[in-house]
Amino acid sequence: MKIYFGLILVVLFLILPIIVRAETEGYDIVSKNNKENITLYAKKMKGLFRDFKIDFKGEIYSRPFWISAINPTYAPQIIYKDINKDQEKELIIILTKGYGTGVLWQDVYVFNTMDNRLDVNEVIVDNPLAIIHKKVKTKLTVQKAEINVNDKKCIVDITALKIKPENLFNDIGFGSIIDYEVRDNQLIVSIAGQISPASFIGSVVIVYEYRDKMYQAKSVEFQPCS
Repeated sequence: MKIYFGLILVVLFLILPIIVRAETEGYDIVSKNNKENITLYAKKMKGLFRDFKIDFKGEIYSRPFWISAINPTYAPQIIYKDINKDQEKELIIILTKGYGTGVLWQDVYVFNTMDNRLDVNEVIVDNPLAIIHKKVKTKLTVQKAEINVNDKKCIVDITALKIKPENLFNDIGFGSIIDYEVRDNQLIVSIAGQISPASFIGSVVIVYEYRDKMYQAKSVEFQPCS
C-alpha cells in the first residue's frame, strides 16, 4: 500500500509541472515569489499586461480582466501574509495600471487561502475614494487647504507654493495617486491630495481591517497632520 501511494505522489509531481506549462504557454512571467511558490503570468497586449494567470503552489487560477503596466519599475507585487488575523496567510496582489508625473493608479486584490489552496473568490476591499467621500471634508482657498477627517481639522498654508489663482483647483482633489502597501501585516493605501496640476499637500492614509467579510477602513488620517 505504501508503495502504491508513493507511486501516485511521484506521478503527481511529474504531471503537475506539465499541466502548469501547458496552461501558461504563450504567457510571460510578470512576477514571482520563489519562497512561497507563487507566480503571476500575463500576456502583453496593447502596451499592458492583460489576461492574468496565478500559479498558486501548482494550481492555476485565471483573472482575464486584470491589467498592469509593463514597465519593470511598476511590476506586479505578490505579498503572502496574514492581514486579517485568522492565522492563515492571505494572497495580496498589487497591480499598477497607470503611472506618470504626478500619477500612480494601483489596484489591489486579496484572496483567502486554506491548506495551501486559494479561495477563487476575491475578498472585497472598500474603494478608498468612496471612503474619502464618506469620511473626509475639504475646503480650498488661495491661502490655505482645510481637511477634516472624522472631525479632526488640519489646515495647510499653501501661500509658499505660489500657485497662480487660475491654476488652483476649486477644491482638493483625490485620485491621481493611489498607492497600496502591506505594512506590519496591515493593508494600507495612501491617496494624495492635489490642489493644482503640479501641487500636492499631503495624503489621506487608510488602514484597513477585515470586518463583515470585507476589508473596511480601520483608521483614516491626513498626513502630515495625523
